[in-house]
Amino acid sequence: MAKRYWLLKSEPDAYGWNDLIKQGEGTWDGVRNHRAANNLRAMAVGDEAFFYHSNEGREIVGIAQVSASGLTDPTDPEGKWAAVKVTPLRKLRRPVTLKTIKADAALAGMELVKLSRLSVSVVTQEEWAHVLELAGG
Repeated sequence: MAKRYWLLKSEPDAYGWNDLIKQGEGTWDGVRNHRAANNLRAMAVGDEAFFYHSNEGREIVGIAQVSASGLTDPTDPEGKWAAVKVTPLRKLRRPVTLKTIKADAALAGMELVKLSRLSVSVVTQEEWAHVLELAGG
């Protein structure tokens, strides 16, 4: 199966890129939106995800890789919600802001723009490559 790409949103004061770096591996849990949870269920080991700081910064700051998939969210006492584990791959050379993304016609269809409240979203291969260009490679 081909590698897929994602975007994971987190409030940096609750759990930021530097927290993931310190931990080395983090569990992506606490998601209580059905579409976002379905995206977590669709993730596979080796998939990559942009790490996006919401609220403060509103920018993509790094790239993480799915290290464990198909998990049940440990914060869910009923066991209905999904989770994955991710490891940090690298910090982006330049963060890519939401303002930059919204101003770029090539990224107008990104779920980050169209479904702004979604905490776990799909990123197409074309969007992925374009964001990496904006980040300086």
